Amino acid sequence: MHDKLPFNRSLVEKYDRPGPRYTSYPTAPQFQAAFAEDDYRTAAERSNRLAAPKRLSAYVHIPFCESLCYYCACNKIITHNRERAAEYLTWLKREIALQGALFDESRRMTQLHLGGGTPTYLSNDQLGELMTALDEAFHFAAPEAREFSLEVDPRTVTPTQIHELRALGFNRLSFGVQDFDPDVQAAVNRVQSEAQVVSLVAAAREAGFQSVSVDLIYGLPLQTVASFDATLDKIIALRPDRIATYSYAHLPELFKAQRLIRPEDMPPPERKLELLELIIRRLTAAGYVYIGMDHFALPEDELSLARKNGTLQRNFQGYSTHADCDLIGLGNTAIGKVGDSYSQNVKETAQYQARLEAGRLPVMRGYRLNADDLLRRDVINALMCHGRVDVAATEAAHGIVFRTYFAEALDALAEMQADGLIAISEQAIEVLPAGRLMMRNVAMAFDAYLAHSTGRYSRTV
Repeated sequence: MHDKLPFNRSLVEKYDRPGPRYTSYPTAPQFQAAFAEDDYRTAAERSNRLAAPKRLSAYVHIPFCESLCYYCACNKIITHNRERAAEYLTWLKREIALQGALFDESRRMTQLHLGGGTPTYLSNDQLGELMTALDEAFHFAAPEAREFSLEVDPRTVTPTQIHELRALGFNRLSFGVQDFDPDVQAAVNRVQSEAQVVSLVAAAREAGFQSVSVDLIYGLPLQTVASFDATLDKIIALRPDRIATYSYAHLPELFKAQRLIRPEDMPPPERKLELLELIIRRLTAAGYVYIGMDHFALPEDELSLARKNGTLQRNFQGYSTHADCDLIGLGNTAIGKVGDSYSQNVKETAQYQARLEAGRLPVMRGYRLNADDLLRRDVINALMCHGRVDVAATEAAHGIVFRTYFAEALDALAEMQADGLIAISEQAIEVLPAGRLMMRNVAMAFDAYLAHSTGRYSRTV
């Protein structure tokens, strides 16, 4: 895959349209309520019976936050009542036990991610309880084979607690910074000092975390090119291993919290493109490698090395260096991928608790992939992770004639080829440097459901 990342404003504007992020294919709007607990149990049984069962991965959803960030579109519960978190942990451990019984004991968990909400809303003692329950149910792999990460709100932890998190077995951290500008922070109700973040990053390095990541958001209220450039100065000086730069999707009609942002504070649409161009220029000049989507990493980071050697993976947790795993979703709203199926848990905590109290898994909906889905998923993953689809390998794996099977998709890609975004040959479809920012658009040509989808998507660039 090419390392250059040119920014052509006219092409970016042309292809910047709503589209899926392809953390799965088919995407979540295709999930069906007809897929229930029995279907999930059957999928787990099928995965156990494979000649070489996959290793296990888990996403654990912790929905609690102490305060409301106005930009947030996540499933969360704003509360200062710590008893609610303690009660949730009790039910979460019950789900972990039920899920653990479905998977063969010989399989090992190599990947774990805690998201939210705010995972560090739980005390370190509670997180220790959670880790013990997970290990007992799913049998952690050896420490050197693990990728165990959690999201950290810098306002909720101390440097001492960072060391304790490392002792619990976590080896990767993601700090939610978003923006250092005090006016922007006030406008979105997320005020945190630069000193807090600096001290926590230093503590993470002292504690021996293998990877420290920082999340930023561009397109927030009151952001300017100059103000965000100052934030980038500070982030680059911190030298995190990975940087995720998310484009803010302002949809107040869908997310009540966003209605608290003053409309007059929102930047004009062209500001986002200016900020994106700034991000690309500053981070690549600082030596960061563009991984894909919103993600950058230092050249020596495992993500950069995986991208270079062709082993990069993508799942609901984002980009990963680990081999494809069965992903178990734990907690309300959590999404999993087991065998040839996807599943999602119920949203409401009362319903989540009621299902578990009855001894049932809290699966709300899901989807079992057919042969066409599996083929298209392979193609889309190849584009999103490697920027290249090998025609002969795809034909051999799925028993198709590529140009015949994907004639409609290839026609749809003709304009992108004419614009110099991709190259199409008898051997491969390859994303060119000018097209790397538009890889979602390329993937969309292979999505059989997109034209009829009712989902709301973020913009592709």
